[in-house]
Order: sequence, then structure tokens, then C-alpha cells
Amino acid sequence: MQQSPFPYHGPLKAEQVSGREVLAQDLAERIMDRRLTALMGPRRYGKTSLLQRVAADLAAVGPQPIWIDLYELNSMADLAGSIDRGLDAVTGSLRRILDSVAGSLSLRLGVVGVELSKEKRLRPDPVLTVRALMQVLVRAAQRQDLLIVFDEFSGISRVSGAAGLLRTELQHHYQDLGIVFAGSQPSTMRTLFSDQAQPFFAQADLIEIGPLEDHAVENIVEEGFEATGRAAGEATSRIVGFADGHPQRAMQLADATWRLTDPGGKATEATWEEGLAEVRANVDAASERMFAMLAPGHQKTLRVLAAEGSVYGNAAGVLELSPGTARAAVEALTGNGFIVKRNGRVALVDPLLADWLQRRFTL
Repeated sequence: MQQSPFPYHGPLKAEQVSGREVLAQDLAERIMDRRLTALMGPRRYGKTSLLQRVAADLAAVGPQPIWIDLYELNSMADLAGSIDRGLDAVTGSLRRILDSVAGSLSLRLGVVGVELSKEKRLRPDPVLTVRALMQVLVRAAQRQDLLIVFDEFSGISRVSGAAGLLRTELQHHYQDLGIVFAGSQPSTMRTLFSDQAQPFFAQADLIEIGPLEDHAVENIVEEGFEATGRAAGEATSRIVGFADGHPQRAMQLADATWRLTDPGGKATEATWEEGLAEVRANVDAASERMFAMLAPGHQKTLRVLAAEGSVYGNAAGVLELSPGTARAAVEALTGNGFIVKRNGRVALVDPLLADWLQRRFTL
């Protein structure tokens, strides 16, 4: 069976990333110039995929990547385990360097999680372990040009003292390492780098990853169909219009339509409608569960935005959504990545959530 040219489950491979050329070049230049950068954007907007492409491009000319995923941290031990997993995933000559440096510090990479799960009297101090692991990074950078990606960096805010600990270990080595922080909670990321009370205040440039341009989505769709002996036909404009620049949803919609298009055939309006119906069937239940978890004021705000795009119009009055509640909800929902402000308007990030709201509620 022919493989779909539109993978949408998880990050893309570096060579599959397209439509982000300008941002990729900007990030690469920042890394080479040793400018700390925080990349922000909603979930499923392609931050990890983009950084993997940048890392692959840079690895060809020098900097070798180390990926540290800080998703859902709950303790200092979690932080130590995340750093250790990132180091343990490295292979080749860089791994030999890391093992050599770790050995000089009486560390064995890949076993930190096991060590920290021992009974208390045998357990190493997680703070000291984090310090030692960061020293491995710093010392390795003296022997090999490195790019460190702290993915889902907003997770650091969940552990008291963790951000300060990382800053202490890194602050004198910013010129020795390429460092990128990436996060999916815009409000938390802004706080981490813009609040004077935070250890990383003013330590990094904040860069936002926006939606894909329409022409980029169009190229991705048409090139994917053509490369597999199909024609996107009328489906291209429908996917572009529906996805509204959302990278993952565009790929999901294109994949569903592609699978319903025969080899050598051409997608039609009916093909698109059938593909859309399949995607809706797959995501509607998740949309409903997520919506049910929100506060009433947030629910009303999303319904109003999906219906008419303004939280101060007629729909807000019908739902008894007060201006004060609407303002607070917009702030919170923007910070959590549910909605985004762009081109002078407020819109839902996920077009399939907006679509579900429009179908689920008359208003």
C-alpha cells in the first residue's frame, strides 16, 4: 500500500518540513550567532518539526543537536530524568564525548531515572544530579559545537526552583552553546522571559510561529498528490480555506482526502466532503471532551468567536457574555493557545474545534 504523503501524527521528519523557509533561516542564524531564542506557538503548529529541520541543516555544517523534552515536569527528579534521556538519546562521536565527560563526573548516562527511583537513603540528590548533567553539556561544548533544544520549556514553571537552577548552570556559557527554548503555552513562555521576577527575564528573544501561508498549504497539498500519482483538483482550495493555516489540521484533511482518491485519479468536491466527514468523526469526541473541561465564560467566548468572530457583538448578548468576562476569557484562552490574535481579529487556533462548535450549537 502506498504511504500517505501527509503524515500528521507527531513531528515531521526534517526533510518533510516545508513552508517555513524564512523562519528556519532566521532560527539557524540566531543559533549560529549564539542568540538565545524562545520559540512560541500553539500546540500542533509545527515547532518541534521546524526545529528538527533547523537542527538537521545545522548538523551538516557543525552544531550537533541535543534534544531535552520538558513536557509535564512535576519535580526536580523529573527535570534530571528529562536531561538524562536527552543525553542518552545521542549517538555517534558526540555520544562518546558525552560519556567521557560524564565518566569524569562519576555519572553514567541513561540510568539517572533508575537511580532517582531508589529508596530515599540510596537516592542521589536531584538538584546535584541536574547540576552534574548540565556540566556534562557545558564541558562537552568545549569539544564539540552543540545545539541544545529545550522542548516544551513551559513545563519548567511547574517545578519550584528549576528555571533558576538551569539559568545558574547556563548563564556563563551562552556564547559556548546554541540554545533554543520552545513552548506551547504562550502566556507561560512570555512570563518566563518577560517577568522581572523570573530567572530567565530578558534572557532570550521571543519568536512566534504563526499559521502557514495559504500558498504554502496549497503547495504542500498539490505536491503531495502529484508525487503519488494523484491530482488534488478542487480539494486544494477547500483544504486551504478550511485549515486556515493550521499545519497539522491541513495535513490531516489532506491525508483523508488523499486516501479517498484513487491512484491516477483526481479529488473532487465529493471526495473532499467525504474526507472532511471522516476527520470530523475522528475528532468530534475529543473536541467535546476538551470543551466540557472549560469554565462557562470560556465556553461562551469560544462559541461566540466560532459564530461571528466578535466577543462584543449580538451573539455575546444572546449568551449573556459580559464584556468583562469576555476580556478575561480572551486573555486566558490566548495564553493557553486556544485562540490567537492576528490581522486585527481574534480566532480559534484549531479550525476543527471551530467547526465542531458551529455544528454543535446554533449560536
